[in-house]
Amino acid sequence: MGKIYVLLGKSASGKDTIAKKVMKKMEGKLHPIVPYTTRPIRDGEENGKQYYFVTDEEKEKLIEQGVVVEMRTYQTVNGPWSYFTVDDGNIDLEHNDYLIIGTLESLVKIQTYFTEERVVPIYINVDDGDRLMRAIQREKEEEHPNYKELCRRFLADENDYSEENRKSCNIHNTVENADLDQSVEKVIAIISKR
Repeated sequence: MGKIYVLLGKSASGKDTIAKKVMKKMEGKLHPIVPYTTRPIRDGEENGKQYYFVTDEEKEKLIEQGVVVEMRTYQTVNGPWSYFTVDDGNIDLEHNDYLIIGTLESLVKIQTYFTEERVVPIYINVDDGDRLMRAIQREKEEEHPNYKELCRRFLADENDYSEENRKSCNIHNTVENADLDQSVEKVIAIISKR
């Protein structure tokens, strides 16, 4: 029986980088679940790799088809952006394990849809000062940096990932991301001990 491993953490905690490295090291043993979003594609992203970038009309069609597992919509400084998981026929839990990056809200809905025993949350934690510096550096590299949105996300994460909220989601696996290589190995160890 396959599992879905959900990497969780505040923005700029290193989830994407850890996920890429874990996927590379566990190639053939672990498969990605590529989420969908209505937000604009960023420099360096590819459609179908980090996300499936869709229009609001395409999102509505997927909802009508009944294949949306979970969806979060954020009121950003650029308007509403939706992020969502779709049961698009690429998830086979009878034969494969999967990795996805999510939020606490998405975790609960994924657990409800696929059952709690098949979903394993892994929380990535980083010192807030380090996280803020990473977020600023990442934003500087964008063609059109959006510092207002960076600040909104940073502050929203403080509430979303409060200790109380994490406890209510029964997250038992926490990885301190002070050293990237060690963090990757810790995530692989959690996945491998199943």
